[in-house]
Amino acid sequence: MYAGVAWMLLLSVVGLASVYGLHRFTAISPSALMALPFQSGWAPEEHALSRYHVRWYLATLVFLAFDVEMLFMYPWALVVKKMGATAITEMFLFLTALLVAVAWAWREGALRWV
Repeated sequence: MYAGVAWMLLLSVVGLASVYGLHRFTAISPSALMALPFQSGWAPEEHALSRYHVRWYLATLVFLAFDVEMLFMYPWALVVKKMGATAITEMFLFLTALLVAVAWAWREGALRWV
């Protein structure tokens, strides 16, 4: 009854073991240069857990606002013909709310990069 599931599990385990074995066989031992973080082999200038300036958090919020806008605009574009003027009105209200958020971010200096 569960023969198909057993075969699939066996095939998955054999496939995974063969990929790990192939990696062990073909992997190059890491040198000191390759063990450093990826920046063309340069030594890191600061600690990996160093703090970021607060302006980057505001820039992230602005990016998320535009990202969420695109998430909502795609389904809206699919149903705008069915809903008519109410869909257009709702989208303009949504865009107005985003414009207010961008105006606030601009006032707070989130769009200043220096």
